[in-house]
Amino acid sequence: MADIPPGTIVVWSDLGCPWAHLAVYRLHQARRALDLDGAVLFDHRAFVLEVANSRATPKRTLDAEIPVAGALDPAAGWQMWQDDPSRWPVTTLPALEAVQAAKEQGLAASEALDRSLRVAFFGQSRCISLRSVVLEVAGECEGVDVDRLRAALDDGRARGAVMVQHASAAGAGVQGSPHVFLPDGTDVHNPGVELRWEGEPGKGFPVVTADDPVVCTDLLQRAAALAA
Repeated sequence: MADIPPGTIVVWSDLGCPWAHLAVYRLHQARRALDLDGAVLFDHRAFVLEVANSRATPKRTLDAEIPVAGALDPAAGWQMWQDDPSRWPVTTLPALEAVQAAKEQGLAASEALDRSLRVAFFGQSRCISLRSVVLEVAGECEGVDVDRLRAALDDGRARGAVMVQHASAAGAGVQGSPHVFLPDGTDVHNPGVELRWEGEPGKGFPVVTADDPVVCTDLLQRAAALAA
């Protein structure tokens, strides 16, 4: 992937993917621990699971994944869905669109909104399908201008970017959500985590066969070195 500037890590993912929630949290934690805030930025790009699969991700699938992914790093922000099942978010497209729209305000604003929307869904049981909830979460993010974001959402200017990104994912070598790329061509799918499903997805459960959080630290260090 040749379009990644120095000091940037590209993260392809879906906001409704628990493994991406885990990876993004670990990337943020590693960046903070290495004192690289501001030196390395995350460029979030959309790999839209509901488009790839032609259906919303079933709640029963996430109900099987969340306890397993959450146990690997509980501090990322997790809980089983606590709101009424009728308010379960059946699409992440509005939230993915908001993350892209926030790039008008800089990558720092976009990555802050991305992280907060993940916590809102996985850690607070908020329906990020709703415009009102997306804007409410944005209002809680330091560095995000909610009025500018609202205008971008209402005229739909970022939806095209989401769909273009998703359409170009396969050609970019994206294997799924999450997949991380560095400017030097390094790429890691589901960084640090290897898993398999016992039984059918949505009926069985995931089994983690390897977990190495240090992979995220290594990615940050490598990205910082490339920017030096």
